Amino acid sequence: MSISVETFFLDPSAEGTLQARIQQMVAQGILAGRFRPGERLPSSRKMATHLGVSRITVTLAYTELVADDYLTSRGRSGYFVSDNAPEPPAFPAQRFNTGTVDWSRAIGQRFTPGLSLDKPADWADYRYSFIYGQADKTLFDSANWRLCALRALGMRDFNALTADYFDGDDPQLVDFIARQTLPRRGILANPDEILVTMGAQNALWLSAQVLLNSRRRAAIEDPCYPALRTILTQSRCQLSMVPVDHDGLPPEDLPAETDVVFTTPSHQCPTAATMPMARRKALLDKAEAEDFVIVEDDYEFEMSFLKSPSPSLKSLDQNGRVVYVGSFSKSLFPGLRLGYLVGPAPFIREARALRATVLRHPPGHIQRTVSYYLSLGHYDALVRRMSKTYHERRQVMVSALNDHGLTIAGEGYYGGSSIWLRTPTGTDTTVLAGRLRASRVLVEPGAPFFGGEAPPTEYMRLAYSSIPSSRIPQGIGLIAEAIQYS
Repeated sequence: MSISVETFFLDPSAEGTLQARIQQMVAQGILAGRFRPGERLPSSRKMATHLGVSRITVTLAYTELVADDYLTSRGRSGYFVSDNAPEPPAFPAQRFNTGTVDWSRAIGQRFTPGLSLDKPADWADYRYSFIYGQADKTLFDSANWRLCALRALGMRDFNALTADYFDGDDPQLVDFIARQTLPRRGILANPDEILVTMGAQNALWLSAQVLLNSRRRAAIEDPCYPALRTILTQSRCQLSMVPVDHDGLPPEDLPAETDVVFTTPSHQCPTAATMPMARRKALLDKAEAEDFVIVEDDYEFEMSFLKSPSPSLKSLDQNGRVVYVGSFSKSLFPGLRLGYLVGPAPFIREARALRATVLRHPPGHIQRTVSYYLSLGHYDALVRRMSKTYHERRQVMVSALNDHGLTIAGEGYYGGSSIWLRTPTGTDTTVLAGRLRASRVLVEPGAPFFGGEAPPTEYMRLAYSSIPSSRIPQGIGLIAEAIQYS
């Protein structure tokens, strides 16, 4: 790798000869870790032209650095950072300080959450990784994804790739969502009732910003998706947390004067409970009678491998009271960050305007690639492959949990990709998760899913989306052993 000549500049306030200043400039880059062993420096001619000095000055500086073993010369190939160059110090360099600003006062709003989910970047290095939502490279169809991405880069799709949609979306993707994706959930929508988002979380944020203010009340499930609770806290609305039961959110427990209800009826997060049809209708009736809006997060409906999924709330909505959130990130891969909002045109119009002020629109190339992946049938094939594998893994996990006498608190009536586990009273699964890492086991403690000052500590979520069936029994055995001695 070559180091760009643009990286170098002479400090006009530095003392010493030009040769000494050049030596210092290069040495400091090596000591700071910016220039690494084996990287090639600009030629003496190019460096001299860039710095406005004579070539001999640069050559002499390089020669001294070679003598001090900072650099090595490889004949006609040029000068390279030496493998024996001094290593950067172990402590991080202090690049900036906070200066004279009192940041505790200067920060007008705070966005750092309390308890949050920990998604280690090295999750795949753990032999027993029960972390939710990560892509399994053994299942993903990378070959066809690559072909779709290349097709979206072609001249035929030049406008889709390069155009600034401003507040619009790829019409090809919107058309597929309207004609293919939504009808599978019993939803019919016009293009002006659909908005493409940067994943479900972005869709939830847009919904909260459009529907809520400090005078309005939102009701959420407890436990729930932690990021949603953070979004609503930051919106400064009045927030009520409604405990769920084995059937999800109980409509009768919603507080009076609620303005917006956020719910996951098909696959409650994180308990995996499914709201029965009678309760869905009761929730819609209550919304009409008490004049509130429902935001339905319909995540993981594709992973219904045990039975066909229940109709979405949006499909049962006769009065335009449901805003629907969908996502491709859960079933494709989390780094995709692509979802969609479906709702009445006045709501989508405001959400679209807000999105345009923040990020304009999701990248055109990503939208067109997904459009091809969907329309060519690759997505459906992927979902079938994932469903079959998840079904097998789930059976293995349930069997292993039962063998070790562990309590399943929720496992999803229709399928899904995780199981909600309850450990014995008094167990702190956050502490337990820390200890399990030493055994190469990665689990998700349940506390971040709950609201309140003292959330329950006995729960954890175990996902089977990215762990082979062959490793599940031994991993569960290590978890059971750790619980026994906790």
